[in-house]
Amino acid sequence: MSSVPIAPDPSPAVLAAIPAPWWRFPMVWLVLAGPAIVVAACVVTMVIAFRHADVVLTEAPARAAARGVPLAGATAPALQARNHAATPAR
Repeated sequence: MSSVPIAPDPSPAVLAAIPAPWWRFPMVWLVLAGPAIVVAACVVTMVIAFRHADVVLTEAPARAAARGVPLAGATAPALQARNHAATPAR
């Protein structure tokens, strides 16, 4: 047999006095979850922004209109809404 004495089982009072590790407390996870969610949302937003970046325009729309390219089709809904908002109610 071995010469090391066997310690008796600790009583419940002794076990209750031993502090629990930090990861056993739910409040710690609640505090850490907020910043972790924000960082994850930031990464997702950056991925979406980089994958779906807008196309760079090589010519301004005003220059296209000056060359004679009709923009009436593209601006018609905006002009109708503006004109409708300016008309007085009957």
